[in-house]
Amino acid sequence: MDIRFEQVDFTYQPNTPFEQRALFDVNLTIKEGSYTAIVGHTGSGKSTLLQHLNALVKPTKGTVTIGDRTIVPETNNKNLKPIRKKVGIVFQFPEAQLFEETVAKDIAFGPKNFGVTEEEAQQTAAKMLHLVGLDDSYLDRSPFELSGGQMRRVAIAGVLAMEPEVLVLDEPTAGLDPQGRKEMMEMFEQLHKKQGITIVLVTHLMDDVANYADHVLVLEKGKIVKAGTPQIVFADIDWLKEKQLGVPTAAAFAEKLIAKGMTFDYLPLTAAQLADQLLQNVEKAGEDQ
Repeated sequence: MDIRFEQVDFTYQPNTPFEQRALFDVNLTIKEGSYTAIVGHTGSGKSTLLQHLNALVKPTKGTVTIGDRTIVPETNNKNLKPIRKKVGIVFQFPEAQLFEETVAKDIAFGPKNFGVTEEEAQQTAAKMLHLVGLDDSYLDRSPFELSGGQMRRVAIAGVLAMEPEVLVLDEPTAGLDPQGRKEMMEMFEQLHKKQGITIVLVTHLMDDVANYADHVLVLEKGKIVKAGTPQIVFADIDWLKEKQLGVPTAAAFAEKLIAKGMTFDYLPLTAAQLADQLLQNVEKAGEDQ
């Protein structure tokens, strides 16, 4: 299921003294099966764009197409519920949305709300708990007795229980320690590869973009100012610095080596790519001796 924006504008509280335009003529396509990263500073329009992905808001102007559904400003708010089953959004600190007395009930809440039987909902809860790396022993526990990382996994399992085709992640590793962040990102990578889920990641961590995404959208003041593969978007280091977006660690290190005279076939973005390029340099040096 593709998601497409065509000339999308969005304005908060239009025709009032508090009117504030958040998106300007946005055109983009999120392809089925892709892993798209959205980056940009606070206030760039990322959160507003996310809310369009499952019709939490409608465009003020233009068209958002989600699978076979077309959303325009005049679209009736009724019958949009099925879209929210297809596109699941994990907002920042999703554990704050936990509310049931047991993990099983929390995960099963969404499916039951869509008319699934109690038995099916419980089976789904167990299945999704396994998908996020927790076992059956957690099902009858209170979510509020878990660690922060475990609570987040349970909250994500609740979104996955709707069996979405697209999973939208808004700063999913915020507040986690480095190990927790690594585990969380690897979990999403497995969901993407093994379950075939389309991933949309909003993050300020450029290493995560370089390591996982195959497409990048850069937002600035409500406009898309650059789009392409990580290799294309990160190619212009000076532009990234000018926009104060940050640079993947491997690319920043490579840039220092280039300044000292080392050459690379391409700008490495990940630790693996950097290691490969350094090995080639060592081998060339050995051949020249």
